[in-house]
Amino acid sequence: MTQLLSLAWQPGKVVLVNLASGEYRVIVEDAGDHPDGIACDGKTVYWTTMGAGVPADNPEGADYTARNAGLHAIDLNGSNRRDVIPQGGTTTGKQLVLDSKDNLYWGNREGFSLATVRTDGTGLRDLVRRDGSQGQLDWIVGVAVDEDNGYVYWSQKGSYAGGDGRIFRAGLEIPDGETAENRTDIETLWEGLPAPIDLELMNGHLFWTDRGHQPGGNSLNRAPVPAPGEKGESPQTLADGFQEAIGLAVDLDARVAYVSDLSGKIWVIPAPENTRVQRHALVSPGIPLTGLTLIEA
Repeated sequence: MTQLLSLAWQPGKVVLVNLASGEYRVIVEDAGDHPDGIACDGKTVYWTTMGAGVPADNPEGADYTARNAGLHAIDLNGSNRRDVIPQGGTTTGKQLVLDSKDNLYWGNREGFSLATVRTDGTGLRDLVRRDGSQGQLDWIVGVAVDEDNGYVYWSQKGSYAGGDGRIFRAGLEIPDGETAENRTDIETLWEGLPAPIDLELMNGHLFWTDRGHQPGGNSLNRAPVPAPGEKGESPQTLADGFQEAIGLAVDLDARVAYVSDLSGKIWVIPAPENTRVQRHALVSPGIPLTGLTLIEA
């Protein structure tokens, strides 16, 4: 049975949602400070935390530059909770994805990096690292992995004002003789976006949420993946009107996407060709929601 895992941002919880009934239950009551990205292999749930933010004068309401975030795990049955990376091992954990070889990847926003580690906590390293000289423009947030073709995709949200977000692509392996800081294989696929957040790569298309302002923001978007060396074409907006869209999970078989936003709702968004389903709120727990992932359990 397909179910949906979600993260409640504050207070931090891990929630399991029954897609058939819309009922949900909390499987982790205290997920840490501001959980954001979630992944699951069907047996183990992994999630990132952003750490404890310090109140600040900006639209997101806090400063997360302190290195006090982590990456955590628990068995799906609620036992064997542990740290893959203990609190303080990363700066600001954002979207998290898991590949077929037990590698985890996440956006380390205020750490200006795209990081990876094995599920047993070994092999921690950065695949991409920005120098932070552009401030918010260097914030790495969303991540998607294309194992078949050897690529990793990521979003850089851009400034609070919006309109300068970008989506990039590079090889899953850093070129020989290069580093995460100076690798030369990075492609800019989309730019001038309001504020792209979470990504999902499905069937030759990249989907992403955008929490920026209109025009184009607070939306779910889709575009074909461009060939190597080419720019992405203008995205198709599948839905908008969210209240700061964050989490994303795409079910190709059901022809729907699930989007969470900070208003505390998980939305069901049908594909344009799916006339059997109408856009609706699946659950409305009333607390800000972030990361999403589909599981078979």
